[in-house]
Amino acid sequence: MRLSGGMQMALDRWLLEQHRQGAWPSVLRFYQWETATISLGYHQKRWPERWRSLSYKNSLLALVRRPTGGRAVLHQGELTYSIITSGLEGQRAEVYEQVCQFLIQGWRSLGVPLGFGQAGRGYIHNPDCFGTATAADLVTETGAKLIGSAQLWQAGCLLQHGSMRLRPDAELLKQVFGKVDLLPQLQAGLEVEQIMQALTVAAQDCFGIELVERGLTQAELAEVAALASTHQVNRE
Repeated sequence: MRLSGGMQMALDRWLLEQHRQGAWPSVLRFYQWETATISLGYHQKRWPERWRSLSYKNSLLALVRRPTGGRAVLHQGELTYSIITSGLEGQRAEVYEQVCQFLIQGWRSLGVPLGFGQAGRGYIHNPDCFGTATAADLVTETGAKLIGSAQLWQAGCLLQHGSMRLRPDAELLKQVFGKVDLLPQLQAGLEVEQIMQALTVAAQDCFGIELVERGLTQAELAEVAALASTHQVNRE
């Protein structure tokens, strides 16, 4: 589902609230972004002022704030996953490991072994989510960060979403972050639909569930749209 950055973040937040109220079951969704977008972590205060005026393909880069923590992510040439669920036990690091098992298994089935990262000393000062890897992130055997994830907890309910860096525009990455980090080398011909299918199968296997596709009604979409503006970052 391709929506604006504001709508995508509002939808994740809305689904979390619906799950907390018992109106929706656990949710797994995959999505891409309508236009190239920079998302800031909920608590992120430091980021380059020039991001307000960056453009890509003759359009300003959208700038939004996630409901989750972490650092800035460039959403272009990537696939985002989102999980909303509850009933998980353990510390947050342990929950990250539980949830990420389906990502590890799914990517392994595609021939891409992944492991958890380890944050460097500069993480706290780095505005770029993919500039360093924490224990919440997944890296390839070469050390390239493939998936960066973040969480939001509300009354025992979890929203965990993350960006899977597939084939980003290296020039745009350099424009945004001033450098290009080590990028994952994925096999030629690996399509988004193939990735989503592998991860869906892995999620059903890891969590012992059967996923059923469900859309939103027009009324539900209207509720989400009413929240979208709260995720937009003021450019003034």
